[in-house]
Amino acid sequence: MVYLTRKAEFSASHYYHNPEFTPDENQRVFGKCNNPNGHGHNYTLEVTVKGKVDPKSGFVVDLKQLKDVMSREVLDAFDHRFLNKEVPEFSTDVPTMIPTTENLAIAIWRRLAPKLKAAQLYRVRVYETPDLFVDFYGEA
Repeated sequence: MVYLTRKAEFSASHYYHNPEFTPDENQRVFGKCNNPNGHGHNYTLEVTVKGKVDPKSGFVVDLKQLKDVMSREVLDAFDHRFLNKEVPEFSTDVPTMIPTTENLAIAIWRRLAPKLKAAQLYRVRVYETPDLFVDFYGEA
């Protein structure tokens, strides 16, 4: 089995808010990240796929196809967006997920996994800052 990772970057803003919490609970749990005006990050995304090397091409996956899927499903949808207002998974109108780094990784997995054909999605890693990242392996 061979593991191949492709990296991409995107910038997005967000805030943390749980509508089931009182204003005091939101402030206590999320602190300054509960500001409805939001704050932003320059995220780094790593997508790792696994598979056998095709003996004809020498590839685990067509790199252009992987890049195109990542661009279409993640970068076009998340880059320079206010996640709470512009991305359905995190919309404050019908919130299904708070846009934490953990939930970003899960949402990205859910967007990518069904679109990959030749290789299997193995890991989604999202860096919020250079010293904070989340790995998701699809078990949720």
